Amino acid sequence: MKRRRLLAFDLGASSGRAVLGAFDGERIELSEVHRFDNPMVEQNGLYYWDALGLYRQIKESFAKLRQEGGDADCFGIDTWGVDFGLIDKNGALLGNPRCYRNGTEAEVAAVHALVPQRTLFERTGIASMPFNTVYQLYTRVREGDPALRSAETLLFSPDLYGYFLTGEKATEYTIATTSMLYDGANRRWDYETMRTLNIPSKLFTSIDRAGTLRGKLRETVAAELGVSRVPFAAVGTHDTASAVAAIPGEGSFAFCSSGTWSLFGVETERPLINDVVFEANFSNEGTVQGGYRPLKNIMGQWIIQECRREWARQGTQYSWKEIDALAARAEPFAAIIDPDDAPFFSAGDMCGKIRRYCERTGQKPPETVGETARCAYESLALKYRWALEWLEKMKGERIDTLNITGGGIANRLMCQMTADVLDRRVVTGPAEGSAMGNALLQAIALGEIKDVAQGREIVRRSIETRVYEPRHTQAWEDAYGRLLRYMEMKES
Repeated sequence: MKRRRLLAFDLGASSGRAVLGAFDGERIELSEVHRFDNPMVEQNGLYYWDALGLYRQIKESFAKLRQEGGDADCFGIDTWGVDFGLIDKNGALLGNPRCYRNGTEAEVAAVHALVPQRTLFERTGIASMPFNTVYQLYTRVREGDPALRSAETLLFSPDLYGYFLTGEKATEYTIATTSMLYDGANRRWDYETMRTLNIPSKLFTSIDRAGTLRGKLRETVAAELGVSRVPFAAVGTHDTASAVAAIPGEGSFAFCSSGTWSLFGVETERPLINDVVFEANFSNEGTVQGGYRPLKNIMGQWIIQECRREWARQGTQYSWKEIDALAARAEPFAAIIDPDDAPFFSAGDMCGKIRRYCERTGQKPPETVGETARCAYESLALKYRWALEWLEKMKGERIDTLNITGGGIANRLMCQMTADVLDRRVVTGPAEGSAMGNALLQAIALGEIKDVAQGREIVRRSIETRVYEPRHTQAWEDAYGRLLRYMEMKES
């Protein structure tokens, strides 16, 4: 077959990248075209995304690719979930999109006063998290937000940038499911919740599926960049959906998409909506196959990322390699935190938040960079153990292997910790999971790949995985018992 050039835009909540997937029918090879920052921007007490700045970086990626060897045969966009832009009747963006980290428990409580948490879960299968789209929108309803009143269309982040480039307005299934406004049982938007909360249902577009073509580059954009009108594919537009599509797992495995967040779950054909899932506050997000991913959103590398930013502001810029080396030399299990404790969600003073958590739970707080990093890594691995136990309870069977994808797999210390605490084999790869899955879904849209199962075979031929065998000890069991006690203290 003709070698296909598949341009995958993978936009994360701290950085973005354009990655070229060169597919020859048997293997897919990834190469980075362009990488850029995507910082939150604070204004008047709220955080926003620089939407037009990101759009400029996406266009620059097309130009760079052309300079380096020609056009793409297709492109696709995946991003983080829940956030959105509002478009007016003239097709213009009504202000920069708000960032999900503005969410508060008070906003959650305001929604639950009208639509109880259990009712929302029964309708959508999604866990209650302060950043969910439903809470963001109701906050803007209560504010009397002029942009919301003027809007004609709501587009989630990946579909927003797709619209900028193509003029096509649609919502892909996997990103729709992150909103807590998608009715999985009836395969449509949750109009009942919208009516109760006065959220304008007219804003929401039709829903399409991953692996379908959705227009081409606008003529004006193509002319500006000196490229052809490249076809646009709806991929797994939620980055976790694309990442999971590219996991080369077989048998009974769980997945973890490891980055700023750790998305820890399994794949099922139907949503798991029951007391166990509700109690554990797990979500049923969509898969690219049209099924579901029962998973837990765990505060992943965010905590140590924030600490690193704090150390840089204080005058010392540590590389990740340096941080990991200092963590490896620090005393094990000196301090343990629950990564999902509420204060850790927001930006700023992360080292101080860790100290206060330790003081509240009767522990000696970490003082050095290595102690802080070791605390963050061990605590995250311990929370993975908690999530795995809940998943096994939900599935009613043992999970033999954990497959980890994403940038977090570069931290080999953390990967070994995970194998040790789970007492399970851990397999890592690919590192650019979302970009790989994005490219695979473009190939499906072009008719070059039949389905996700074939795509995973291609991944297995295309990458080298790393295997971590467990070295489980009683010390890990003791540490896990401590985490459970601290979590119970919070609940009480």
